[in-house]
Amino acid sequence: MRMLINVAETVVADALRGMAAAHPELTVDVENRVIVRRDAPVAGKVGLVSGGGSGHEPLHGGFVGPGMLSAACPGEVFTSPVPDQMVRAAAAVDSGAGVLFVVKNYTGDVLNFDMAAELAEDEGIQIAKVLVDDDVAVTDSLYTAGRRGTGATLFVEKIAGAAAEEGQPLERVEALARQVNENARSFGVALSACTTPAKGSPTFDLPPGDLELGVGIHGEPGRERRAMMTSGEIADFAVHAILDDMTPRNPVLVLVNGMGATPLLELYGFNAEVQRILVERGVAVARTLVGNYVTSLDMAGASVTLCQIDEELLRLWDAPVRTPGLRWGM
Repeated sequence: MRMLINVAETVVADALRGMAAAHPELTVDVENRVIVRRDAPVAGKVGLVSGGGSGHEPLHGGFVGPGMLSAACPGEVFTSPVPDQMVRAAAAVDSGAGVLFVVKNYTGDVLNFDMAAELAEDEGIQIAKVLVDDDVAVTDSLYTAGRRGTGATLFVEKIAGAAAEEGQPLERVEALARQVNENARSFGVALSACTTPAKGSPTFDLPPGDLELGVGIHGEPGRERRAMMTSGEIADFAVHAILDDMTPRNPVLVLVNGMGATPLLELYGFNAEVQRILVERGVAVARTLVGNYVTSLDMAGASVTLCQIDEELLRLWDAPVRTPGLRWGM
């Protein structure tokens, strides 16, 4: 196993210690597995808390900071964080204006955030929740009832985070987050399987020369396997799968996301194909983000996320943000 680690059992703790050393603007509680922006709680501001299994970096811990998340709860690799982490995070960021939980639609995450919401409310913290379920590839996959939550999580956290930074109330921040999720769709493709530190070998069998169309971010099966295709052919399949499920009437945000092991040279080339198809289909593009943002350890591949937006959502997307994984305007 060729990994830059000490032992599998301490991978997450080691990463958190390194994150703390690199980002003094964050408070990183290694023992309790909570990452909080150092100035939290901010008076009058809604707190945004998200989290999930480690291995998807920079999601979620890399999106903690002004203009985005107030706190994040990293679980073990591909494993949900526990309710105690979520309650601790909510308490750390609650200013009295309430806390929004952003939850990707995976059974463990949903159950644990539901329990955490009840516990936090027992402590007097007002909680709202938004479920992200943007993946059009499959329904009722492994770990999921309904559609999986993937790339749209970034859009939800950024836009809701900007609204919270402006001091908008919890009900409005929640409504904007729901609007983003309802108008976003994603589709992912794997060119190789990923390897978890605990297993030390690929998490699923993908023969050389094949690809998985519609893969999940934990390596869950997609729609089908095919022999390797060109970048243009993969983009055709992915974008048309999304547009078969949504008909944008407004411009869209585009995320071309790497799964962890695909270099930017390939991602930008893939983005060129995505943009070509959007032009052919008459879809206007407002903004495009290319890079590794919602990853799957060392998986080679990419995902495409489109989110239909209006003027307010675009303004909130463009608003300043300063996190380890996403920053502009500050």
